[in-house]
Amino acid sequence: MCDHHHLRSPAQVGIVDHISSLSDDFGELVESEDYADITLIVENTCFKSHKVILAARSEYFRALLYGGMKESQPGTTEVELPDTPAQAFGALLKYMYTGRMNLLEMKEENLLDILGLSHRFVFVELETAISDYLKAILRLQNVCCIYDLANMYSLTSLCNFCKDFMDRHASEILTFEPFLSLSLNSVRDLLARDSFCAAEIDIFRAVCEWAKANQGIDPTPILDVVRLPLMSMEDLLNDVRNTGLVSSDAILDAIKLQLESRDMDLKYRGFLLPEENIATTRHGAQVIRGEMKAALLDGDIQNYDLDRGFTRHPIDDNNGQGIAVKLGHPYIINTIKLLLWDKDMRSYSYYIEVSMDDKDYDRIIDHTIYLCRSWQKLHFPPRVVRYIRVVGTHNTVNRVFHLVSLEAFYTNKPFQLDQGLIVPSTNVASIKHSACVTEGVSRSRNALINGETRHYDWDSGYTCHQLGSGAIAVQLAQPYMVSSMRLLLWDCDDRSYSYFVEVSTDQQKWHRVADRSKEACKLFSVVSVLCLQVFHCVHFECPADSSTGNLLQSVSSASSSGVSGSITSGPLHSPGLNRSTSAADRASLGTPLPMFCHEEQSLQRCTGGGNGLGMMGAGAQTAGGAGAMAELLHTHHRHSSTSSHASSSSNNLELPSPRLMNMDMYARPESQQDVPEADRIDTQ
Repeated sequence: MCDHHHLRSPAQVGIVDHISSLSDDFGELVESEDYADITLIVENTCFKSHKVILAARSEYFRALLYGGMKESQPGTTEVELPDTPAQAFGALLKYMYTGRMNLLEMKEENLLDILGLSHRFVFVELETAISDYLKAILRLQNVCCIYDLANMYSLTSLCNFCKDFMDRHASEILTFEPFLSLSLNSVRDLLARDSFCAAEIDIFRAVCEWAKANQGIDPTPILDVVRLPLMSMEDLLNDVRNTGLVSSDAILDAIKLQLESRDMDLKYRGFLLPEENIATTRHGAQVIRGEMKAALLDGDIQNYDLDRGFTRHPIDDNNGQGIAVKLGHPYIINTIKLLLWDKDMRSYSYYIEVSMDDKDYDRIIDHTIYLCRSWQKLHFPPRVVRYIRVVGTHNTVNRVFHLVSLEAFYTNKPFQLDQGLIVPSTNVASIKHSACVTEGVSRSRNALINGETRHYDWDSGYTCHQLGSGAIAVQLAQPYMVSSMRLLLWDCDDRSYSYFVEVSTDQQKWHRVADRSKEACKLFSVVSVLCLQVFHCVHFECPADSSTGNLLQSVSSASSSGVSGSITSGPLHSPGLNRSTSAADRASLGTPLPMFCHEEQSLQRCTGGGNGLGMMGAGAQTAGGAGAMAELLHTHHRHSSTSSHASSSSNNLELPSPRLMNMDMYARPESQQDVPEADRIDTQ
C-alpha cells in the first residue's frame, strides 16, 4: 500500500477531510491480494476481495457472507457468482472499494450490464446515477434496450422516461429493428398507452413483425391492446384478416363498434406534451370558426382593447358553433385556460366541447349558469382531442362573446374536482387569480384581496360598508367548490364587529354559511368605549390558506396593541368620540370615503344572474381587546347547522358542506357612472 497520501486542504480550520486519500487507498486493495480473504469467481475470472468491505458496502454480500448461508461457513474461501459478466463486475467491484465510477468511459453495453448488477447487488445510489446518465444519452438507437432493461428491473423513473421518449417517436420506433428484440411485457406496456400515438394499422403491422421475430411466443397479450375499431374497414378486411392473428369475430366486433358507437366513445390515441401549450400555430393549431380569428392564438395577452386583440362570436343565431380551434394533431389534454375580455367589469357564461372529427362533440366544461370573468383555468379528466369549441351563452353587457386567449395542455400537477368543478387548495380570492371586489367602500378597488395583511391604518388598507345598507362583495373569476374562508377585520383600535357571510351561485338564492351577527365572540372581558356604524374588513381569502401559517397570530403582532381579538356584536347607537376622528370612522360621522362600484347595469341582486359571496356587518364596537380576526374553517364533506358558534380563541366557525361559489354579490341597478344608494354614505 502507498505510504504517501495526497491531502486536500481542509474547508476550514478544525475540519479534517481525507476522503479522497481513503478512496485511493481502498482502490489499491482491488489491484493487490494483500489481506484478501475471499475469492469471487465470475466467468472463470478470480477477483480477490475482502469480506468485511463487501459486507459493509452491499446488503447482498452481507447476507451472502455473514447471513448463515453455505458461503458464510468457516473455511469458505471461494464463491462463484453465476450469470454475472466479468467486465461489468470488475468495474462494480472497484466502485465498491472506491465509491467512484467514470460513466463517460464506459461502453453502452457494459453500462447496461453494470446497471443490472447494481440492481441485483442493491447499489441504489449507483443505480440512480446510471439511470440519470442513460436519460441524458437516450436516442433512437439505444432506447429499446434501455427501456427493456428498465422494465425488467422495475426502474420506474427510467422506464417512464423511455416511454415518454418512445411516445414522441412512435412511428419511427415501430419500424426500428431493436423494437423486435423487446420482451412481450415491454411491447404490451408500450402499445397499451394512449400517448403512443401512431396509425393503428402501423401498430398492428409492427406487432406482426414482432411475432415473426419471436417464434414460440404467443402474441395474444399484445394483440389485445391493439385498437381494432380505430382502423378503417378496408384495413380490417384486407390486412388484419389475412394475417390470421385476429379471429373473424374480433374483426366483426370492431366493425360493429365503429358503426354503432359515437365517435367520441372510441378509445383514441393522442400525443402527450406535458406542461406545453399545444393550442399554438407552432404546433399547427388554427382557429376555424369565429370572427377576428387571428387574435386568439397569437400569444398576446396584453394588447387588447375595445376594438382589437380578441376573437368573438354572436351569442344569438350562432347555432352553437361558437369559436372553434383545430389542433395540429390529436393531443391528450386535461387543462384549458381562457382569457375572457376583461377591460371592464362585465362577466360571461359559456361552455366548452371537444371532438375528434368536428362532428361529434363532448361537453367537458359547462359554465352556462355561472358568471365568469377574466382568466379561467379549467381542469377535467384527460381527453384525446383534435377540436376545441368554446360557445358563449351570456354577456352582461351585450350579446357578443369575446375571447382573448385560449391555451390547452396536459398538466402533471395534482388537482381535485368535485362535481366537475375545481376544489382549490390555495387562496383564489386574489388579484393573481382574477378575483375582484364588486361592492364596498375603499380607496382602491381590490384592497381587500391584494394579499396585504400588515400595512393598513386609520386611512387606508381596508374595505368597508355602512351597517344596515350595502355589503362587501367579492367575485371569483370562475365557479369553485370551497370549504373555508378567512377574514381579517380592521383592528387598529379596540373595536370589534359582528357580521354574517352569504354565498350564491345565481345571485338570487343565497345561503348563509357563517352567522356572527348575534354572537358575542371575544377573547377577553371588555368594556365598550365607542360604537361605530361601519363594518371594516382588511383581508379576505377563500379557501383559507393554511400555508401562510396562523394569520391570527402574525397579524396581531403588527397591530397597535399586539393582542389578538375576536369578533363581537355591539349596539348600533353612536356615542360621541373621545379621540381625533380617523378616516376609518368618518363614514359613520358623515364624511364619505372614495368609493368604487360595479360598472355593469345588468347585474342586479334580485333579477340578474351570477354567483357570489357577500359579507355584511351587523354591528361594530370598540373593546378592550384589540385585533378582530376571524377564521372560517370547514372540514370537507362535514355538515353542520347554518348558524355556528365560536368554540375557541381561534374563532373557528363550522360551515355547511362545501359550497359552490363564483362570488359576485349585490350588484346594482344603477348606471355605470352612478354610485349605488346602498353603498352611498351620506352626511348625517
